[in-house]
Amino acid sequence: MSDHYDDTPSPPQGLSEQPPTKKKRESTKMTDKQKADLKKHMDKSGLTGSEAKSHRMKMMGRMRKGMSVGKAHKDIMK
Repeated sequence: MSDHYDDTPSPPQGLSEQPPTKKKRESTKMTDKQKADLKKHMDKSGLTGSEAKSHRMKMMGRMRKGMSVGKAHKDIMK
């Protein structure tokens, strides 16, 4: 038996061992004004239960990117 035998597979040539990782987007927190505006919007929306939660989460995601309450709502309701 040879001393140089290695039974672990080697990666194909030209490929690195780990794929390049995507850079994570840094999260931005909502300002107090955005939170207040969203609360006012949700109070007058009239949605209940899971519909309200879903709408709120969609709104928060867009508002963190810089959209206003009105623009975020229009974008969701398309």
